[in-house]
Amino acid sequence: MIIKVRVIPNSKRNEVVSRVGSILRVKVTVPTVDGRANEELCDFLSDFFDVKRSMIFLRKGERGREKTIEVLGRLEEELNEILDTIP
Repeated sequence: MIIKVRVIPNSKRNEVVSRVGSILRVKVTVPTVDGRANEELCDFLSDFFDVKRSMIFLRKGERGREKTIEVLGRLEEELNEILDTIP
């Protein structure tokens, strides 16, 4: 499943803030230095979707705040159920 994510770096904790249309807003604790925020985002999303870290791929937006993430390892229906729990 492909997910659009808007990253908010330098936050107090890692969390999914909201979902605006098809874009997931996610806060991460690390700054955007040397790709650390991207790694933290992928680590957090692997926990959030309960998949292995190797099943999360950054497909687009390595340098920007808006990213395209691919999540594998679960059925699309299961991932949609998880996303539907986000206000």
